[in-house]
Amino acid sequence: MKIKPCVIGLGYVGLPALIKISRKFDAFGFDTNFQRIKSLKKFHDFNLEYSKKELSSIKANNLKNKILEVKDCNFFIVCVPTPIKLNKKPDLAPLKLACKYLGKILKKNDIVVFESTVYPGATEDICVPILEKNSSLNYKKNNFIVCYSPERINPGDKEHTIDKINKLLAIPNKKCEKKVRLVYKNLSKKIFISRSIKETETSKVIENIQRDLNIALMNEIFIFCNKLGLNFYNVLEQAKTKWNFGKYLPGLVGGHCLPVDPYYFSHIAKKNKFKTKVTLAGRSTNEYMKLFIIELIKNEIHKNKINLNKDKIVFAGLTYKKNVSDLRNSHALKIYKHFSKLNKNVYGMDSFLLGKNDNNIIKLNSFYKDKKIRCVVLLVEHDEFKNILKKTNKKIHIINLFNFYKK
Repeated sequence: MKIKPCVIGLGYVGLPALIKISRKFDAFGFDTNFQRIKSLKKFHDFNLEYSKKELSSIKANNLKNKILEVKDCNFFIVCVPTPIKLNKKPDLAPLKLACKYLGKILKKNDIVVFESTVYPGATEDICVPILEKNSSLNYKKNNFIVCYSPERINPGDKEHTIDKINKLLAIPNKKCEKKVRLVYKNLSKKIFISRSIKETETSKVIENIQRDLNIALMNEIFIFCNKLGLNFYNVLEQAKTKWNFGKYLPGLVGGHCLPVDPYYFSHIAKKNKFKTKVTLAGRSTNEYMKLFIIELIKNEIHKNKINLNKDKIVFAGLTYKKNVSDLRNSHALKIYKHFSKLNKNVYGMDSFLLGKNDNNIIKLNSFYKDKKIRCVVLLVEHDEFKNILKKTNKKIHIINLFNFYKK
């Protein structure tokens, strides 16, 4: 059988997958967002992750936003978002909808690989029944194949790209391993095979929980040092002289993984009558960090006799991390908005957000020329600001709480 792949969901995860497999296969891409499809057909990625040249491997006519237009495909890679609700419970609505759509066109012997981050058991307990209900096919009778391959996309990271990282593949049915490998070898040359979807789902969420906890520890030490009047970065340099000291830094933890995955893990643990004690410990600290930074900024502004109600203040870097346009769970953006409510002369500076319905976003060149600016707050370490410490007018007070651009 000739493999005809289709990527469901063309965001930060799905698009790089489609780019890679389109170089080898006549691959299709599906997304319910019509504007996303329209933009990609013009070879423009509004997430600013991929250039026109990189998108050129995709056939514009193969980009669809109606599910029946990809009904002839037989290998589906599902890459839809899995956020959390306001109550911190898993929000599987986008994933359930994708399964409902997919079930309508699913055929016998089709292969479905899920890449969306979920809690252990969700793929087989939630996704498979929806596929069965909408297709009238039976998973246990091997009418169709389901696999799991957790995404490891790191927006803005040009070193750990999809083709250079280890790709986990949970393939319960060994008979279809050859076909799945045939597609996935175009995504990565480093493939690790598992026979348990649930084990691989678990491995995905703990990757990010570990990082969340370690950053939370550094954030707590950062807060501690500030309370005691110690220079955190001097303390850190000394601690790093020990050979096995972990390389983690304090910061504003946002994005699509770290603020989400611990809640997925604790959710399924609770359903299985196990109360986690450590998993969510980092969440409260990392969420509090935003409030602590707001207070530090206010203290700096007051100490340097800057009028918080009148003076022109610029917040540099508003996305959730350096060199990306992603605003999901961005604490930097929340901090900027907090101060915007206090002072109409508060401005944001981030080239990734220019032209996005905020008249108070300024360009770096305008910042250097503006003599009315009294203060700049560095929130995100974008490369575009790497010379800001040298070039900024000496009359402008720089608040650089995270020691950006210093060796």
